[in-house]
Amino acid sequence: MSVSAASSLAALGPGSLAGYWRFQRAVAKAQLAAWLPAARNLLVDISGPYASASAQAADRGHTVIRVVAAPPATEPHRARAARARRGTIVPVRAEAASLAFLADGCADGVIAEDGALSRQLMAEDLAAEITRVLRPGGRLLACVDSLVLGMAILAEQHRWAHLTDLANAEVVLIPWPDGTITRCFGVSQFRELLTEAGLEVSWVRPRTVLSPSMVDHVLRRNPAAITRLVRAELTAVQQGADGLSAAESFGISLLAAARKPARPA
Repeated sequence: MSVSAASSLAALGPGSLAGYWRFQRAVAKAQLAAWLPAARNLLVDISGPYASASAQAADRGHTVIRVVAAPPATEPHRARAARARRGTIVPVRAEAASLAFLADGCADGVIAEDGALSRQLMAEDLAAEITRVLRPGGRLLACVDSLVLGMAILAEQHRWAHLTDLANAEVVLIPWPDGTITRCFGVSQFRELLTEAGLEVSWVRPRTVLSPSMVDHVLRRNPAAITRLVRAELTAVQQGADGLSAAESFGISLLAAARKPARPA
């Protein structure tokens, strides 16, 4: 299975929109906080090295199996933070594309943040693995690169022929400047990926809808405004989510919540 190491946050870099990237991380943290269950659960995090989902979930008291491709560096401040957590992070060195080391139905939830499914060109295989390891009623929170991001990357590389064919493509693969390839999704494609894996999709939403330039402008003038911006973003996404049509995709990332069906009585 081909794997790409690209991440929208890592590959694009902070650039001139440093405030926006800070805002997007704050929004992601708030969205994860809203998704995390109140009771202590066993969660599997396949988000990769740039996401902080494992630490956030462990701080809420959950046990998190964090799948990492390389052994994580142990830093003094992280060791101190780990001792103060209510939960536990268990790092497992493995490729996120295969969760074969996990038993069927062992996990209460799976976190696939920071484009984890987009980094797997055969995302269907990983989605099926996620369904397998979830217990009946177990939940998934997943984020993928959107078609908006894919079109922006193609336009930046002057790949006009690829842009012309994008509307008819069933699978959209995007080459990045660093040589990696990721897979982008529209709303209907993302929903179909999860549904065909055997999951019930609760919702699909853009991660952010506020303009990056507007957010960056506001934060340059008043860095303390980030809390109000995050609150406004969450409200805007919630209100606009029900109006998303199958053809629409806003922002550089799409976020979905899904559940494995419970066993029939």
